[in-house]
Parts: sequence; structure tokens; C-alpha cells
Amino acid sequence: MLDARTEQYIVFRLAEEKLAIDIREINEIIKPEPITPVPNSKPYIQGVMNLRGKIIPVISLSRRLGMPESLLEARSRIVVVHYNDEAIGLIVDAVERVASLSVKPPPESRNLRGAQVVSGMGMSPEGLISILNIGCLLGEG
Repeated sequence: MLDARTEQYIVFRLAEEKLAIDIREINEIIKPEPITPVPNSKPYIQGVMNLRGKIIPVISLSRRLGMPESLLEARSRIVVVHYNDEAIGLIVDAVERVASLSVKPPPESRNLRGAQVVSGMGMSPEGLISILNIGCLLGEG
């Protein structure tokens, strides 16, 4: 059995679920900016936005994970991650905190919703938190 590792993660909320991303994969966290829709794009692509003169794609993380989409609210944020030397925005319902989590490998079942994009399960005082694998989440897989 593999030992758990402890790393720093940004814990955020999508609907009632708490998820996390490795802090090293995050460029910044911003309040929602105007997003321009892109015709004929994948269903989970919300559109593009101008981030200090750079046009970046913005993804509805809820849609990408097959979850019901929430409306943008005061606590909604765009988590800007880096993937293949590009900045990509992920819309989340709220950013909760930075946490040091002890992470174990994910369950073996690939039948779980979103299991293919989960790289591990974080142990926290309030329960398990799914750690997202940015490469699988944003790749074509």
C-alpha cells in the first residue's frame, strides 16, 4: 500500500462538493470577469476572457465534471491554472482555503462520476476531498 503524501492545495466548492487543486498548478484566483462565448466550442467551454491583455479560455468546471451548473454569485471565482504553458480559467462556486492535505491514491473504480480526473483523495478534518488532476481534466482524455 502506498503511503500518503502531504502537499498544499486550494480547496474549493462546486455545489455541495469540496474539491482541491495542487497549489503549484495555480497562477491566480480572480473574481469573475466578462466572458465572451465561443461558437461551436465544447459544451464545457464557457468562453474566453481578457486577463491583463491576454485572451484565455474559461471552462465551466461544473459542466466539465457533469455536475449541475450554478449561477455566478458573489463568492464565485475563476481559478487560473497553467496547463501546457497556457493559462486556463476554471469557474468554481467558491474558494474555501489553502490546506495541507494528506493525499492517498484514488479509488480504483472508473465508474465513479469524474473518477478519471481525480488524482487522489485528500484527508481533512471535515472528510475526504477529491484532488483534481489538471492534465486529465484539461486534456482530451
